[in-house]
Amino acid sequence: QVQLVESGGGSVQPGGSLRLSCGASGSVFKTYVMNWYRQAPGKRRDVVASITQSGSTVYAASVKGRFTISRDDAKNTVSLQMNSLKPEDTAVYYCNRASDSGIQWNWGQGTQVTVSS
Repeated sequence: QVQLVESGGGSVQPGGSLRLSCGASGSVFKTYVMNWYRQAPGKRRDVVASITQSGSTVYAASVKGRFTISRDDAKNTVSLQMNSLKPEDTAVYYCNRASDSGIQWNWGQGTQVTVSS
């Protein structure tokens, strides 16, 4: 049973930066496309960034140019560097493997990001 643990969230002012990290027990990330998701109150959980096993990345239009996803398979971690944060980035952020016919690991607790002046 893979247990995902996200960390690094917090409260920042607009224009600030945060770095999120995601880890799990065991060397499980290396064979999967890994995603960062976010869910704002009353909204669905959406993908914001994706990284393939070879390191290719894709970003949602709303974060492109501001967020950077990376992975360290040796440490079994996936990170999300978030710069130039905006109030609309406020959400709970989660990581997980990309959905494979609907199959994903159980969701972790997420990490709250709040952007407010």
